Amino acid sequence: MFFTLSAAAQADKIYMHNGKVIEGNVIRVAEFTIDFKYAGEDAEQVVGKYAVAKIVYGKSNRTEEITPKVTVNSKDDWENVVILEDKSQVAGLTKVDVVKGKTAMINYRTASGSSAKAEKDLKQKAAELGCGFILLTSDKDADLSGSKGRGLGGTQSMKAGVAYKY
Repeated sequence: MFFTLSAAAQADKIYMHNGKVIEGNVIRVAEFTIDFKYAGEDAEQVVGKYAVAKIVYGKSNRTEEITPKVTVNSKDDWENVVILEDKSQVAGLTKVDVVKGKTAMINYRTASGSSAKAEKDLKQKAAELGCGFILLTSDKDADLSGSKGRGLGGTQSMKAGVAYKY
């Protein structure tokens, strides 16, 4: 019984942004993910860093801040939405829906302006769903003028992704 209490007291605690606390053993903190084992289990698990607020290490009681919480309450918070490009980054987040953003077929923007407009549209749609993250699945620019994007109104930008929240 003493051994059980001692082992539990030294477990690491992973504090998730959704309010859950995972007790176990942190194996590694990588670029996009955290690898860990639940207390009493041997199977390795993975959670994306964006889902984690902090880790408190049981042996040293040291606290490591991982990511700040992304807050999205309405469409007006679209600038807070984070676009992710690596699938491992969404581990631990909840999938909500597919979102798409694009510019009009004929517009008066340069290629980079069209891309920025499509990205804003994509982020606004995710924010409407209350989602703080988009896993980008498609990012295309179509040259409609035949001028290789050298003029205004010749490029339509289309972006698609999957919206996630805590």
